[in-house]
Order: sequence, then structure tokens, then C-alpha cells
Amino acid sequence: MRDTLIDIGEVARRTGLAASALRFYERKGLIEAERRNGLRRVYLPETLDRLALITCARDAGFTLSEIAEFLRARPADTRLRERMAAKEREVDQRVQQLTRLRDSLRHAAVCEHDPLVECPEFKRAVKAVSQS
Repeated sequence: MRDTLIDIGEVARRTGLAASALRFYERKGLIEAERRNGLRRVYLPETLDRLALITCARDAGFTLSEIAEFLRARPADTRLRERMAAKEREVDQRVQQLTRLRDSLRHAAVCEHDPLVECPEFKRAVKAVSQS
């Protein structure tokens, strides 16, 4: 088992998170060190997967409290499931908005209209982004 444990410095390197963030996540109950190797924390390899989930959820707009609830969720937790469904709708709206923004930028990159901001297609695309 000792060979499979990952030192906090290696976890930080692999995830791109600071060691202080890992210790903070531990205090919040999001991750757990398997034990200490001297003064340094060591983690099971599964911690990398959990951190990937945490990072993904944070990027999607979940708070650390929401993530902690999600990590403890059981199938019978209907209130949390409702909140997750609402968050899914928010994420979907954001994806649609970002897709429209991407499309307007794609057009702007090749548009020959002078000036660009007066291009009817560009104006339509920007309006679509701002109305989301």
C-alpha cells in the first residue's frame, strides 16, 4: 500500500492545485489524507479523481459547500437532486451563451466588413450573446 500513496507535493503537481488548496479542501472535508509521511500528507491515488471532480464542479459554478453536499449525496436526497437539476439548466444556458460568443468571434476573425462592428451578421451574433 505504501507504494501506491501519493505525496501532497505530487498531488499538487498532477492537479495544478497548490498544496495549501489541498489542505484547505481537507479541512472542508472534500478530500482526506490517508496518513502523514513525517510532516507531509499522503493520499490514495483515488484522490486525484476526486480532485478532478471538485475542479470540474467549481469550474461549473458550484460552491465548495454545494460540492461537499454532492460528495455526500445518496440516491434518496431529492432536495439535492432538484438543486443539481437546476444547476444543470444553468450550465446548459451558459454553454449556449458561450457557443454563441464563440460563433460571433469566429465570424469576426474572418469578416471583411469595414468597420467590423457595423457588420450586420456580427451585430446579430453579439445581440444573441447579450440576450442570453
